[in-house]
Amino acid sequence: MPVSPSTEKRVGSTSLTLPAFGFGSAHIGELYGKVDEAESRATLDGAWAAGVRYYDTAPWYGRGLSEHRLGGFLRTKPRSDFKITTKVGKTLHRPANPATFDRSPWVGGLNFEVHFDYSYDGIMRSYEQALQRLALDTVDALVIHDLDRSFHGDKQEGYEKQLVSSGIRALEELKKSGDIKAFGMGINNDDALENTASQVPLDFCLVAMPYTLIDQRSLHRGMAALQKRGVSVIIGAPFASGILVTGSSGPAHYAYGKAPPEVQARVRGIEAACARHKVLLPAAALQFVLAHPIVVSVIPGAAKASEVAANVASLGAEIPAAFWAELKAEKLIDPDSPVPAGK
Repeated sequence: MPVSPSTEKRVGSTSLTLPAFGFGSAHIGELYGKVDEAESRATLDGAWAAGVRYYDTAPWYGRGLSEHRLGGFLRTKPRSDFKITTKVGKTLHRPANPATFDRSPWVGGLNFEVHFDYSYDGIMRSYEQALQRLALDTVDALVIHDLDRSFHGDKQEGYEKQLVSSGIRALEELKKSGDIKAFGMGINNDDALENTASQVPLDFCLVAMPYTLIDQRSLHRGMAALQKRGVSVIIGAPFASGILVTGSSGPAHYAYGKAPPEVQARVRGIEAACARHKVLLPAAALQFVLAHPIVVSVIPGAAKASEVAANVASLGAEIPAAFWAELKAEKLIDPDSPVPAGK
């Protein structure tokens, strides 16, 4: 069944509810290319006009640029009219030599060095810095960001100890005081979903790659464990960082790099089924993840207002039940995957 972007679901056992569709703001931090101020504002205006009322950002996105841009926009709106989440675990600082500072992997962004800190003081400092960049006095929820080995390597255990021994207490205090309504953890891979996320109490996980139309390996492990614990999920990369919009040809970005041949082959199989059933690939990608019972929201990124409008339209597209049945029969998705009800 088509999904209404404004339909709200409760996050875990908290008082926070989120719309089914939100706006992921990494692109206005200039992830794949420069975005000028006028285009950034037009994208945010377009999202608001399309009915988007949930926005997610992070200090990491453009090294502060995304928070500045998003906050500059949202501070002009009534605070009761929108929901916003941002990330903690990173603080931003002036680099030793701004003239030679390397902003990568951001194409643009700002000249700020990132410092990882998952301790009590680090979480609080990250939160306070975020409020200042956003020019807002509250956020609805905070997300522990990028606590996985792909970022930290042999430092991972030390950062996990910081979080478990003191950092989580900061989030619990902020929630108890009413500063935030919920807190969660950003997840980039199966290992973090199964292991790191299980070490602390969470209201939700913001899952970037481990559960998409391409990959359901986490269905019976990480996702099942979250469901058992009563932890909700926000899907942060429903298009698997690009390939489920562009298709198997062209740039074919997957997991923030070039898609390997086996991923491109799987997408070609899904594209063939889409063609037979007259289904748009992005619509299938968005509606698929929302069909899982613990998923409360999906927050694809957009760099243009037209992309937001296309995503909202995809939520309302009719997809026949026979399409999902074919994907399961051809083992293009896990046969046990929850799928939308179709005609």
